[in-house]
Amino acid sequence: MTQGTVNAQPEPSRFQAWMMAIRPKTLPAGAVPVVVGTAFAAADGKILPVAAAIALLCALGIQVATNFINEIYDFRKGADTGERLGPTRTVAAGFISEKTMVTVSAVLLLTVFLLGLYLVYLAGWPILFIGLLSMFFAWAYTGGPYPIAYSGLGDLFVFVFFGLVAVGGTYYIQVGSVTLPVLTAAVAPGIFSVNILLVNNIRDIDTDRKVGKMTLPARIGGGNARWLYLGLTVVAYFVPVWIWMTGYSAWVMLSWFSIPLAIGQVRALFHSEGRALNDVLAGTGRVMVLHGTLLALGMVVPIFSAL
Repeated sequence: MTQGTVNAQPEPSRFQAWMMAIRPKTLPAGAVPVVVGTAFAAADGKILPVAAAIALLCALGIQVATNFINEIYDFRKGADTGERLGPTRTVAAGFISEKTMVTVSAVLLLTVFLLGLYLVYLAGWPILFIGLLSMFFAWAYTGGPYPIAYSGLGDLFVFVFFGLVAVGGTYYIQVGSVTLPVLTAAVAPGIFSVNILLVNNIRDIDTDRKVGKMTLPARIGGGNARWLYLGLTVVAYFVPVWIWMTGYSAWVMLSWFSIPLAIGQVRALFHSEGRALNDVLAGTGRVMVLHGTLLALGMVVPIFSAL
């Protein structure tokens, strides 16, 4: 099968093709942890707005680079075919050449590295280590001889890097240390990032198994993966309760206003198959954004009320 025969839809414009490759529905996984980490820094009276903005750009850059590299290696391994139920992959469809995607991915990672040097200047070698490790795993997720996404360990790495590392790292850059409540708060965005991945991989179980891409849902089955999604969602909503119990303001419970949306996505997940799961994936991203935004707002409300 050639690139041009993977997808029969009309060829998009160059802008549309790159937006498809960026995968905007996955970007909350990069943005929300930085927002939450910054809100905790603000609550502790040590916010650095410029550093927070650069951390956000770096996080989004790594997220997008991971998506680009995923396109390259899934194309090489034959995972993106016409049977795929998810959104069209631009390299497999021939909308963006493999060579161009490789070049853009390298330039993007280099840009992230250069931006990150300012954060290293502020916070030292731990941030350099985190940055280099994050960029390495952006490649290793689907690249290399033992791609993480093909082993069933992708969910664990997503939880660590889009939860603990992203929130904790953002806080560390601005405060110079990491506390247990901050790492506890990191559990929620980590979980929602995993849930986004779970929905994606539940949808693609059949095509992934055909090419040996043994994601967690491919290993445990769609039914078990759906129950895992539900269990993780419940855990995420206990995170603000624990934060409140550790001495932070009860305003963090604002995040519970996102529960109706979360329940809606759980119901949809259990009653959807195939391409209908694309809507659940987008909805899970909205849950992550709303929960994270309300949690962050709850952290900073006491600051404004004290003025």
